[in-house]
Amino acid sequence: MERDEELLLAVLNSEPVIDGLVSDHLDGDPGERFAHRWGGTGSDAEREGLRRVREALRAAIRESSADPLSAVSDIVSTAVKVPQVTSEGLSWRLEAPADFVLSMETIAAWSSVLTRHPGRLRPCANAECNLFLIDRSRPGTAKWCSMAACGNRMKARAYADRARSQDGRRTD
Repeated sequence: MERDEELLLAVLNSEPVIDGLVSDHLDGDPGERFAHRWGGTGSDAEREGLRRVREALRAAIRESSADPLSAVSDIVSTAVKVPQVTSEGLSWRLEAPADFVLSMETIAAWSSVLTRHPGRLRPCANAECNLFLIDRSRPGTAKWCSMAACGNRMKARAYADRARSQDGRRTD
């Protein structure tokens, strides 16, 4: 997995449901460590920007709409890409205020994933889960953030529901 995809999923999935409760990994010391791990400042402003980006991108992915993205337009407007010529050719460097670089990189990663993997970024099919996945399966039919957790749980529920419905139809 490329760094941009890892960053995007890390931000989108930074608010998991654990034992039925939502846990925000961008809060407090864990949030600072999260930002530092991705090369950010860890400041309150940076973490607030990441929260806004997280919520806007989640809404855009779920709703397939551009409306939620207006919430991050001020962050995007603070950034520019500057060309750099190196011995390896032309590259582009992102320039933005320090507290918004990580948010901009997350938005750029989202855009890149949409371009490279159209239709493959989606929320987990488990309604009780708050996570997202990038479907890398050949047929493009992955539904769960984790087969071991959500996939197994959902398949077990479906099996139990089928077994109950079959038991209800029996006339032994």
